[in-house]
Amino acid sequence: MNIREQAEEREFQYLSRYASHSRESKGRERVEEECDIRTVYQRDRDRIIHSKAFRRLKDKTQVFLAAQGDHYRTRLTHTLEVSQTARTIAKALELNEDLVEAIALGHDLGHTPFGHAGEAALNEICPEGFAHFKQSVRVVERLEKNGEGLNLTWEVRDGMLNHRTSGTPHTLEGQVVRLCDKISYIHHDMDDAQRAGIFQEDDIPITIRVTLGDSCKERLNTLIHDTIRNSYGKDKVEMTPEIAEAMRELRTLMFRSVYNNPVAKKEERKARTMLQEMYLYYSRHPEQMSREYQKLIAEGENRERVVCDYISGMTDQYAMAKFKEIFIPSAWAVY
Repeated sequence: MNIREQAEEREFQYLSRYASHSRESKGRERVEEECDIRTVYQRDRDRIIHSKAFRRLKDKTQVFLAAQGDHYRTRLTHTLEVSQTARTIAKALELNEDLVEAIALGHDLGHTPFGHAGEAALNEICPEGFAHFKQSVRVVERLEKNGEGLNLTWEVRDGMLNHRTSGTPHTLEGQVVRLCDKISYIHHDMDDAQRAGIFQEDDIPITIRVTLGDSCKERLNTLIHDTIRNSYGKDKVEMTPEIAEAMRELRTLMFRSVYNNPVAKKEERKARTMLQEMYLYYSRHPEQMSREYQKLIAEGENRERVVCDYISGMTDQYAMAKFKEIFIPSAWAVY
């Protein structure tokens, strides 16, 4: 047996009977020759890490728009924290870590600049609507590699598509990522909010703190341990009702105190207006988009969808630079 086949055999020996085994993947849309070293999910992980969309996450907003502080989370650091937490839980539950990692690293590839404000802006103005979880799949199926896509396995794409709260992943690995996405952003967004001075530990009701812990670190530890203890050896990944309810209450508190906080969100109206004006401009002037997006239209893709592809792929800084280039007059340079 080659190295890949040995790895696949170890999966059958050591992983849970509920795990997704690489050898049993539903496969790719385009059949490929197998790698002699890496399993299919390891290859998917590597393809995501080497994609352009993944690199752009480093300059996309998580919560605080275009934050200048060195320690605020970006969409990339959020992705890495989801991956780390998900791998910890998957390892403890004897699930497929490689599949979990691939889903986690790819789940936000389709996110817009300026976080959910950007997503809402495109969803409002595009007749077909816009959702980042659908866009993440479109990125790996159509947009990467000059329109060829990454040709990922069905299981990875399913996990990416269903990572939202209302999603229904078809693998336990997808369920792990879906839960860890919420665990991670509740944890790190609260940490960032405290750093920004718009939220304090004492703002958390005592009932939640008694159940989950008195610090971000304690709450993260509680959520991870409860998930593992309550899911081990089962065909479903979930927390105990008490802990799950406390997390829902904490998430509601975060929406009220942080995500909808006028101080944290004071620039969102500007960001939404900016992206919508750019959408209208590029819809009228598609020739001003990058060549790869013009090619998609030439191949028959819907113009409105391609405009969303172009804008959603921008980083915060690039979007601001393009807006300035389009709408802000430059000073006359000849003296």
